[in-house]
Amino acid sequence: MRDEELQTVLPAAEANDKAEVRPLRRRKAQIRESNEAHLLASAESVFAEKGFDGASTAMIAERAGLPKANLHYYFPTKLTLYRRVLEDLFEDWHKAANTFDASADPVAAIGGYVRTKMALSRRRPLGSKVWANEITHGATHMRDILVERVKPWMDTRIVVINGWITQGLLAPVDPQALLFMIWATTQHYADFEAQIKALAGPRKLSQQAFAETTEQVVDMIIRACGARTPPRD
Repeated sequence: MRDEELQTVLPAAEANDKAEVRPLRRRKAQIRESNEAHLLASAESVFAEKGFDGASTAMIAERAGLPKANLHYYFPTKLTLYRRVLEDLFEDWHKAANTFDASADPVAAIGGYVRTKMALSRRRPLGSKVWANEITHGATHMRDILVERVKPWMDTRIVVINGWITQGLLAPVDPQALLFMIWATTQHYADFEAQIKALAGPRKLSQQAFAETTEQVVDMIIRACGARTPPRD
């Protein structure tokens, strides 16, 4: 992969038409975004395999097909890159919870959340493994993310869940327990992929089988928390 962003670009003063500078800047921004995404994907793969301590920027650069100097141009340290991987995954999970705000129907909201989380486990299994590995090792490198970002996000979901309970649309469950159950169930399909393949066979993770499993998981969680659709006026 060629790092075009590091090429020399003529200053705007040398351009005949200043309007040409804007497309050039957009192109540079697009190149940077593309290069960062490629490096993050490569880092996610290496961190999932080796963990933070076992990984190195040299390994990640090699996986990305780039000189190590190019990697450090975007991410000065291994920790900077590692945290970007974790933060990027959290943002995906954060977006998945938008269903809580998009619907006043707990069946639709919780069902949509579970489906999205299951889809993320299928799409980003390596990212989920990185997150799980960091947590099981004490969350040393992301405790601030848990306290300052995950906790406030979770608290807003708890308010919504308690509101459904008050309306009689949900059984009187512990909101945290419900969220933990959803996370554990959906992320299991990423974190314990090898176990699923060994015990249930690789076909269990085929596209059709995964879709069927997703609906079964949704049904079980909906029934477990006693969610019901509010009556129409």
